Amino acid sequence: MAKSKIGENAFYQPGASSIEGMPTTLQFFHGHPRIMLRPHWHAQVEVNYIMRGHVHYRMGGHELTLSAGQIGLFWGGQPHQMNESSRDSIYAGAHLPLVHFFRMRLPAAVSAMLMGGTTMLTSQTDAADRENFPRWFHYVTSGEEAKAQHAVEELLLRIQRIFMEPYETVSSGKLDGAATETGAPSPAVVKICDFIAANFLEEVDATDIADAAGLHPKYAMNLFRKSTGMTLIKYLTLLRLSHAQAKLMHSGDSILQVAMDSGFGSVSAFNKAFRSTAGMPPSDFRRDTRASATV
Repeated sequence: MAKSKIGENAFYQPGASSIEGMPTTLQFFHGHPRIMLRPHWHAQVEVNYIMRGHVHYRMGGHELTLSAGQIGLFWGGQPHQMNESSRDSIYAGAHLPLVHFFRMRLPAAVSAMLMGGTTMLTSQTDAADRENFPRWFHYVTSGEEAKAQHAVEELLLRIQRIFMEPYETVSSGKLDGAATETGAPSPAVVKICDFIAANFLEEVDATDIADAAGLHPKYAMNLFRKSTGMTLIKYLTLLRLSHAQAKLMHSGDSILQVAMDSGFGSVSAFNKAFRSTAGMPPSDFRRDTRASATV
């Protein structure tokens, strides 16, 4: 029997300073993809460009292999796990908070499909991508604001180009054609995302969010749901859960303290929301995650 390569791979170790702990921050990455010992989630759209080798993902409703020369986009709010990464694999990409995502001009159906668990996949890549993705990472991590802003703007333009060329959607193990209708995102949705990103750890509700965007609460809720496929409160809760996830993994705070620090009004509300996303209560998640980290 061939020797397993799993032990030869590095494992992903999420932390309070990682993508889970900063759900409103745009982060770039470049390197060898690390295997995840368990599913995780975060409140950003994830962009993966496979430069070499291949990786395999278990998503909420489907599994997916991405190979060299492919770009995949998916909504990180669904629990997902990279359970296979070839020894030679190299990838690059970014985690896009919705406030950046909705500043792009994309096909009208794209955001709803992404939030619904669909992965967008393209093989229309070239030598420019092999040069640009690593360069964007280096620009963003250079400490120079002008370079970082340039990288973000170029990445957003590159994502928009995905939907100007042939691409596929992957959902529940099926490949389908994609919609071609285009439409500009509503400026009000961007304002909503801006306000939530700045205040998700505070005591805010749908009325506060709508007021910040200058909208009637009912209209704001309908507009956001139409644009994203989810409710305002679901998105607000997801940001809080992402923050709480990181604290559970790497702090010694009590479950009550994690709930309060993450914007939940009570531990019972936190437990209910956490179980709905993770499939287990926060205490079990903390125990299992720490046990996995010792493997």
